Amino acid sequence: MNTTTTPDNFRCGYIAIVGRPNVGKSTLMNQLVGAKVSITSRKAQTTRHRITGIQTLDDAQFIYVDTPGFQTRHSNALNNTLNKTVTNTLISADVILYLIEAGTFGPADQQVIDLLPSGVPVILVINKADRVKDKAALMPFAQEVASKFNFAAIVPVSAKLRFQLEALQNEIKRFLPENQPIFGPDDITDRSEKFLASEIVREKLFRLVGDELPYTSTVLIEKFEQEGDLRRVFAAILVERDTHKSMVIGNKGARLKEVSTQARLDMEKLFGGPVYLEIWVKVRSGWADNEAGLRAYGYE
Repeated sequence: MNTTTTPDNFRCGYIAIVGRPNVGKSTLMNQLVGAKVSITSRKAQTTRHRITGIQTLDDAQFIYVDTPGFQTRHSNALNNTLNKTVTNTLISADVILYLIEAGTFGPADQQVIDLLPSGVPVILVINKADRVKDKAALMPFAQEVASKFNFAAIVPVSAKLRFQLEALQNEIKRFLPENQPIFGPDDITDRSEKFLASEIVREKLFRLVGDELPYTSTVLIEKFEQEGDLRRVFAAILVERDTHKSMVIGNKGARLKEVSTQARLDMEKLFGGPVYLEIWVKVRSGWADNEAGLRAYGYE
């Protein structure tokens, strides 16, 4: 809890970011916060957890909650858990950002609208507005979507290019309750560095290996140590089969090396110091038999 003196009219609240998979929720939150606290990938369902990003200004603290994309195609244990995370987040939010892609609205978008509560201000955020060639078509599209729900505001943005993000924050601030800040002024997330390290490795894994790798593949941080500014991270990528292990390692370990290098660079940028990263690939059913020779170093 932050004890710094703040103005009497200071605003603070939770902002849930929801939408179907791959509309740019994580990118939007990272841009609003100003740091990579939620991983991004073209692969749908990349975000599995409820991720919190925090930005504190002189007169307001924005606590963004990035949620998994609501899953409508398949009913299984993982998707049901992800969907429960989304609905629970909506109930507790002070403001909701409902994110869609400019020029695209389908059944999956409608199914997320059907989840939106009536008692919480919902801002329609039309992302990737820069990609619309005919700008005149954007207004009719926005009006069509707006007819489906009583939105508190409509803001077209480009999260990637930071277009209209200040305007979006001004709209959000209008609906935040007057509260003292919950987090410190320098906090950017409520997640630990250990958790962020595992997410960064997972992001690089899915980006570089592609769609062939199942969602059940996970990353476990087995050891996280700090010596001064240096962080030593020992991670295990857990896969289901030897064939998946080969995908991750690549030819002569090249793919695993690239995963490790890119992950290390992102960690160093986020943590603000050098990182020694060591990654092993392990098959879930037989870790002890599948370790030899699978080490990649991301810090020399």
